[in-house]
Amino acid sequence: MEEFQLAPFPLDKAFTLIEPGPVVLLTTHDGRRNNIMTITWTMVLDFAASFAITTGPWNHSFAALTQTRECVLSIPTVDMIDTAVGIGTCSGSDIDKFTRFGLTAIKGRHIRAPLIRECLANIECRLVDTIDRHSILVLEGVAAWIDPARTERRMIHAVGDGTFIADGECIDRKTMMRSKLPPSVLPPP
Repeated sequence: MEEFQLAPFPLDKAFTLIEPGPVVLLTTHDGRRNNIMTITWTMVLDFAASFAITTGPWNHSFAALTQTRECVLSIPTVDMIDTAVGIGTCSGSDIDKFTRFGLTAIKGRHIRAPLIRECLANIECRLVDTIDRHSILVLEGVAAWIDPARTERRMIHAVGDGTFIADGECIDRKTMMRSKLPPSVLPPP
């Protein structure tokens, strides 16, 4: 058997090996004004529109999200990386992030939190559950919107150490996967 050497990896950095979903801009409206936060800890819960995010009272948006129980998940693309990072490095308690970053708030159809016009897609959500031990908020999508005219569609993924990965080549294996999955779990064609 061939000898193989493994190098130790810092356990407190193991999360960087399992990259989460794309960088998301989460919007809220607290009854007085809109706010945006950048979030990189997101998870799809099933084929339906259920999502989980991790945040807590240390974020200014947390109070509005837990009080109103609604938000929008806005999906920026790679051309918005500096905006997404900038939003994540300042607090909505101090500034109007829509104004500071030149973003357009679009009125949601189902909730008060705004959509972001400049993003590729927006998902209007309601907060349906919390898992306090892990600061997880479970969201249920109520409407989703995409900008079909947007030419840039590559999303950004945070590694967790200050670096990011942009979506690249798309590899299509739909036919192969359809032949192996039971019909009950197949998404629509």
